[in-house]
Amino acid sequence: MKFLVHIARFLVGALFIFSGFIKLNDPLGFSYKLQEYFAPEVLNLEFLSPYALLLSVILVIAEIILGIALLIGHARKLTLWLLLAMIAFFTFLTFYSAYFDKVTDCGCFGDAIPLVPWESFIKDVILLVLILFLFWKRKYIQPLFAKAPRTIITFISFIVCMIFGYYVLMHLPWLDFRAYKEGSNITENMTVPEGAPQAVFEYDWKFLVSGKEEIVTTSGGYPTVDGEFVDYETRQISKGYEPPVHDFTIEREEENYTTTYLEKENVVVIVAYNLAKTETQAYYNIRNTAEEAIRKGYTVIGLTSSSQEVNDAFVKNYKLPFDFYFTDETALKTIIRANPGIMSMNKGTVLQKLHWNDASDLLLKELPTAQPQLNFELKHTLDSIAVLDQKYRKLMQVPEGAERTKLGEEMGLTPADYQGNLWEKQTALDTMNVKMIERIFSEHGYPGKSLVGEPTNQAAWYVIQHSNRIPTYLDMMKAAGKKDEIPFRIVAMMEDRYLMGEEKEQIYGTQGTTYGDSPSFIWPIKDPETVNKRRKEAGFSMDIEEYANRLFGGDFIYKALSLEEALLIKERALSVPVQ
Repeated sequence: MKFLVHIARFLVGALFIFSGFIKLNDPLGFSYKLQEYFAPEVLNLEFLSPYALLLSVILVIAEIILGIALLIGHARKLTLWLLLAMIAFFTFLTFYSAYFDKVTDCGCFGDAIPLVPWESFIKDVILLVLILFLFWKRKYIQPLFAKAPRTIITFISFIVCMIFGYYVLMHLPWLDFRAYKEGSNITENMTVPEGAPQAVFEYDWKFLVSGKEEIVTTSGGYPTVDGEFVDYETRQISKGYEPPVHDFTIEREEENYTTTYLEKENVVVIVAYNLAKTETQAYYNIRNTAEEAIRKGYTVIGLTSSSQEVNDAFVKNYKLPFDFYFTDETALKTIIRANPGIMSMNKGTVLQKLHWNDASDLLLKELPTAQPQLNFELKHTLDSIAVLDQKYRKLMQVPEGAERTKLGEEMGLTPADYQGNLWEKQTALDTMNVKMIERIFSEHGYPGKSLVGEPTNQAAWYVIQHSNRIPTYLDMMKAAGKKDEIPFRIVAMMEDRYLMGEEKEQIYGTQGTTYGDSPSFIWPIKDPETVNKRRKEAGFSMDIEEYANRLFGGDFIYKALSLEEALLIKERALSVPVQ
């Protein structure tokens, strides 16, 4: 009997210590599992959800301490009562989960040993039997040490558990058992191997045959029955192979970028599963790390489950140098146990994962695409200017009424912002923007991509393009274009616009116009026979014929006009009296 008690004592104690340690290694993960149990559709204890993390830490530390206390024989009676109460509660929980099919993985051993609910229930029943046996034969449980050493061991174990729990919460789990661990490839973990088992279903077809209900079961094919079809039900007989990663996507504005970023080299990902619950004090570290990564040539993106409107406002408020994309919340919680956290990857392979507290530990090498001169403060200023440059122009492109109101609300504007004389409001913004851009020019010269990156390098161009200052800054734009600081294509557009305004021949054929009731036409081009060569060299993808067709509609046929012909059309149109 003593031998059996020793065996049971060791099995129960060791299992409680192992189970507790696995969960203490990842208390956030266990708290997510508790929140599943607290959900309305499971135990309907939602009021406990805010305390899930605290409860998870208390439970797992208690689990470890009780296991240690049992092994060393400390406080024998109290320990057994607490073990009995804990296993009774867990047995009920796993039975409820299994019988009603509420939670598919109990989380007993975290991600290290996933168990389905019935497996968890059987494990708990065995533990319950062993603990009841120990309770019955507790007189054979002899302490291994005197009372003082046992108390010291228990206290030290408690302190070590507290320190370890605090460490993994302030950093990341010491051991990572998830499919996104360092060294794993997300693309490979999303792939279903050839020949993998498929899910098996049975279909119960319900018919009325001679006025009586009859059910015919098949494995998928529609049965041949001489009767009236009523309904059918589907039952899953066996699950097919499910890849370790099956809910990971990267989306933004209804576009899917999953493959794009999983095939891309040198990507830094900022993971914040919910921006409403994120640690806002973290974003000083996050911003500095993201800026350093971008300067060294890395691509930086954010992943969150929050809405696009929330994402954009958050990026603006915290002056972040990257955009957030949408990913499922559960997947983000699985990727990294921090909100926010940092993950670096190369072609889908996870290289490093960090808690935001350790952001400065991110390993970054100087890449050939490095931009060490990037000025993020200036970039933020220019991005703000770019928003103002387009603020009312977007609204003016839609008719007044419901359509404009809808767009204004989507832009987060008040009715006073999208009603009234929008052109007057935009002109006031343009005047202010020109003053700010001229101040930037005087301090930095043209703010090109080596200083503010892309597409921010085009912000100053847009402001000047929408002003009467083109003659003043055209040479600066040309110089920036030749140095590849801005796309030469947009410099060509500005030069053509300037030349048309001066009633001179344009060079690249980017400007078309209409005067009064006269037909639309492409403003005269210098040496029109070689314009397509110049367009290609400037970076345009369409030749002049395609461009004119796109500009004025499918029926438009491009015809080269002389300057004299164009000026005559203009003169005749402007001389027609207004009725």
